[in-house]
Amino acid sequence: MHRILAFAASNSQSSINRSLVTLAAERFRQGFMSAVEIEYLDLNDFEMPIYSIDRETASGIPDQAELFYHKIGSSDGLFVSFAEHNGTVTAAWKNIFDWMSRIDSKVWQQKKLLLLAATPGKRAGAGVLEYAGRASFFGGDVVATLGIGHWAIAFDAATQSFTRQEDWDALDSVLSEFSQSLARSART
Repeated sequence: MHRILAFAASNSQSSINRSLVTLAAERFRQGFMSAVEIEYLDLNDFEMPIYSIDRETASGIPDQAELFYHKIGSSDGLFVSFAEHNGTVTAAWKNIFDWMSRIDSKVWQQKKLLLLAATPGKRAGAGVLEYAGRASFFGGDVVATLGIGHWAIAFDAATQSFTRQEDWDALDSVLSEFSQSLARSART
């Protein structure tokens, strides 16, 4: 059985990216790989001081950073949906990432990644997905990316589903890619 780690790279309790990553993970389980264990993380459970070399020297790496890093290591792949703040990742995610990078610069530990973004605007997270796409430099195997724009039109909160067929088709396409990539790695 494969283990997928899923989280929104946002600390907002009402994050649209939390909705997107949950929708993607559940669709993956239902339509692509039923024998999968999905663990959802909430960045609020990993709050820690803002990274600085002085803090690291004085106190070491926080337990929360160690735990997050080990959760990545124990997974087969990750679904991450990035909130976009001013064209880049949230401060909450950047801080967790910075602390984990002090454990090992290859934070993603050669894991397969599905990178997602939901935004209220038309650019569909283009800036944050470009930033996140550098994950290979940090030991990630980026299998696919998908941004969903105009979230208020694209998503029905009452049914927790997309309203547009093209969004379902795009999601199914990246989930299929991810599933095939996991299956190939299991055979080797």
